[in-house]
Amino acid sequence: MYVAVKGGESAILQSYRLLAEQRRGDLQEPELSVDQIRQQMKLAVDRVMTEGSVYDPELAALAIKQAAGDLVEAIFLLRAYRATLPRLGNTRALDTAQMRPDRRISATFKDLPGGQILGPTYDYTQRLLDFTLLANAAAPGGDTSGSSAVPAAAPRVVDLLNQEGLIEAHPVPEGDPDPVDLTREPLRFPADRATRLQNLARGDEGFLLAMAYSTQRGYSHTHPFVGEIRLGQVAVELTPEELDFAISIGDIEITECEMVNQFAGSKTEPPQFTRGYGLAFGHSERKAMAMSLVDRALRAPELGEAVEAPAQEQEFVLSHSDSLEASGFVQHLKLPHYVDFQSELELVRRMRAEAARHNDTEQAPE
Repeated sequence: MYVAVKGGESAILQSYRLLAEQRRGDLQEPELSVDQIRQQMKLAVDRVMTEGSVYDPELAALAIKQAAGDLVEAIFLLRAYRATLPRLGNTRALDTAQMRPDRRISATFKDLPGGQILGPTYDYTQRLLDFTLLANAAAPGGDTSGSSAVPAAAPRVVDLLNQEGLIEAHPVPEGDPDPVDLTREPLRFPADRATRLQNLARGDEGFLLAMAYSTQRGYSHTHPFVGEIRLGQVAVELTPEELDFAISIGDIEITECEMVNQFAGSKTEPPQFTRGYGLAFGHSERKAMAMSLVDRALRAPELGEAVEAPAQEQEFVLSHSDSLEASGFVQHLKLPHYVDFQSELELVRRMRAEAARHNDTEQAPE
């Protein structure tokens, strides 16, 4: 019952050629370089790095170019490349309290130690098309000559609540084991918070955004406030085996979000605020916020809250958040399923024939 694919190998090679032509576009137009993508499509590059789990703007820009702007495909390319890389060592946990912020805002406190820093944001733009960009002209803007000073590290907003004991604390317990590496170990349920955060960090931004939106529409018992969003540079440190101290191997740009949520308390805990946490590579504010909202929703069982909404079901969220698995499972339907369909076709024909015989028997005169 198998229907042969004629000229399969030749057709695939031709498909490669057509894909390259589509990617290149009109030959009269200058080709888009990887460096241009890296410099001028920064937010796309940052998303690909985050969900691809590789901090390398050049490789992320290359993946975007190769994928002709399809970010899910670019993430797939980057993750596939990541799987070929050797692991040379493990870095220390990032100390985000020492971040040099380019953007730092809080929706909970107006006057912050160190001040609020608006930084680069679309929040206050009018969302009107800027037709000057069609002429490759510089977009109008204010004087930014005073923005080149390197900001100093600023204390965390949640520390202000910690002073009164109004927000939960997360001290590192003695002998705290290393978290499971989700890139090397399969996802198992129930998953602890460290594993869930790894999954969410690699998760598809659109899916997490939808889950986060659902929590705000009542499908989770949370009332969130943005405690703090930070965008800036943070040092990456490594402790070599031959040394007994950490050395800095470079700085990376990250976005961190701490969401503050109400908590009515339980038998063992007094009423207080709880936290949701999100962190992503580069300028990935929407992703970090969505991640923090979903993180808080997934903490419902440990806080003694009823699990009633999809965003609180860790098996539902974690099993469906990965864009590569979701895309692969959906798109595999495009591949040949001739044998399977022929068997289904024969089954439906037999069922129809049996139903027809049954109807004829019932309608036959006695």
